[in-house]
Formats: sequence, structure tokens, C-alpha cells
Amino acid sequence: MELSVESLETPALTKAHLADLLFEQIGLNKRESKDMVEAFFTLISDKLIEGEDVKISSFGNFQIRTKAPRPGRNPRTGEEVPIEARRVATFHASHKLKEQIQGPDST
Repeated sequence: MELSVESLETPALTKAHLADLLFEQIGLNKRESKDMVEAFFTLISDKLIEGEDVKISSFGNFQIRTKAPRPGRNPRTGEEVPIEARRVATFHASHKLKEQIQGPDST
């Protein structure tokens, strides 16, 4: 089953759009669709917060990376400002997704 996103009014795919697609193309009711999308993203968020990697086959990997503290600079004033250590989420696309993005004529 292929989901069509051609009816999107904006170039961004939002959670509301995903819920609408589940409603229109799979037949879930609107409440179930919204709850399913929320549960999906909550699960991913919770696992990342716990420090676990999230791997979605044929799509990519989400990981948490710990960045060390480092010196920074205010670009407006030139003043040195320390940047504290922090955790950041990263995404690495799978080879299959990269190939799909490039299209069949890119090789």
C-alpha cells in the first residue's frame, strides 16, 4: 500500500498531515489516526531520551550524541562565550533512502 502526499497544501509533512493520511488512505478514524501518530513519535522520543538508538529499516537511524563543552564566540560582539556540554539528536539516512532521494539516474 502506498500513501499519497500529493494533496499537501504546504511543503512540510506534519503530524496532522500524517494523521489525515492514515484516516483517508487506511481507514482509521480520526481519533485513532491522531493517537497512532502521537504514539509513534512519543515512542521514538522516549527511546532517544533514554539514550537508546532508534533504527527504522530502509529509512535511517536516530542517535543521541554527547557534545563536549567548547569555547564559542558571539558573532555580533566577538565576545567569547562558553558553550556547555549537551546532548543532541542526529539522524543518518539509510543507504536505501539515500538512493531513493538521488533517483535512478544518479549512478
